[in-house]
Amino acid sequence: MKTLLALTLLFAPTAALAARAKDLGAFHGVRENTLTGAGLVVGLRRTGDSSRNEASIRALANRLQGHGLSLRQDEIVTRNAALVMVTATLPADARSGSKVDVIVASTGDASSLEGGVLLMTPLFGTDGAVHATAEGALVVGGYAAAAGLNLARKNTPTVGRIASGAIVEVGAPSIDYSAISSIDFVLRSPDFTTAARLAEAIDTDFGSDVAKPTSATTIQLTLPAEYKDRFPEFAAKVESVELEVDAPARVVVNERTGTVVMGADVKIAPVAIAHGGLTIEVRRRNAVSQPSPWSNGTTAVQANTYIQAEEASGRLTLVEGVAIGDLVAALNDLGVKPRDLIQILDAIRSSGALHAEVVTN
Repeated sequence: MKTLLALTLLFAPTAALAARAKDLGAFHGVRENTLTGAGLVVGLRRTGDSSRNEASIRALANRLQGHGLSLRQDEIVTRNAALVMVTATLPADARSGSKVDVIVASTGDASSLEGGVLLMTPLFGTDGAVHATAEGALVVGGYAAAAGLNLARKNTPTVGRIASGAIVEVGAPSIDYSAISSIDFVLRSPDFTTAARLAEAIDTDFGSDVAKPTSATTIQLTLPAEYKDRFPEFAAKVESVELEVDAPARVVVNERTGTVVMGADVKIAPVAIAHGGLTIEVRRRNAVSQPSPWSNGTTAVQANTYIQAEEASGRLTLVEGVAIGDLVAALNDLGVKPRDLIQILDAIRSSGALHAEVVTN
């Protein structure tokens, strides 16, 4: 009941809040790029790849050969190294010498990367060129310890992170901002109403016809004459424009955890709700029958089964409001638990009284 009361306070209808344009979308072409590479982590405490992982041993042999040590694969026996995949995100307009964070994940049968150091690893872009190199000590947010058949484990110790672990060698493809006369602003969530409101807000802020919505996701922007060769200033002003976002009425439910999230714009028609539950409990109690002293009888076990059925008292409640707050208040009166709320919402939707999209995770 406390959970539903909290929902009443959180999702009661309130005035729409303003959001900035930079929180809703981005300029087309000004984007991040993903970098990936295969590397080797060393310095592990016998938690690395086993001898069955030949790829790890081969990678270590190649690294040692590059440093002047010629060893065959059968001469290398170690559990202190692990073959990993390294990923990073190259920001837009990144230049040579910039540093970015990297994520390191084991690809073999290593049990933990805790305490490991990533050897210098080239990171490739989708164009096949090396855009950054990564190396450094890993920070792992977990651990794994085993002794005999006992195992203690927390989180995922086979994934680590290196803050500012990659140095950009070749920056992202540069954009000639001085040649831009028009550009598209793309919304992350398609919505015609939000696109129209954003275009209107931009025109109002600039005092001229600057924006034109062309689809549910795209607003075409034309730079005013005073912002010619000054695109960064124009972009900063567009990103700071505030508007009221029109979000669709949606109810998100997760049946596994019993979580229910409802937006403030969810509406319902007048509907009557009855809630009650039938509980059937089956118990088995074993009784032992002992024979009399000095008799030839044997001890016998008798199984006794008891069945108990209980139906919770329910009552009919009329929800006459049209806002989600009225629905939650009425369900609070019924003493509905979050997991029961999922079934009730589905029944209301089936009756046609719930005017919202129901998303089940």
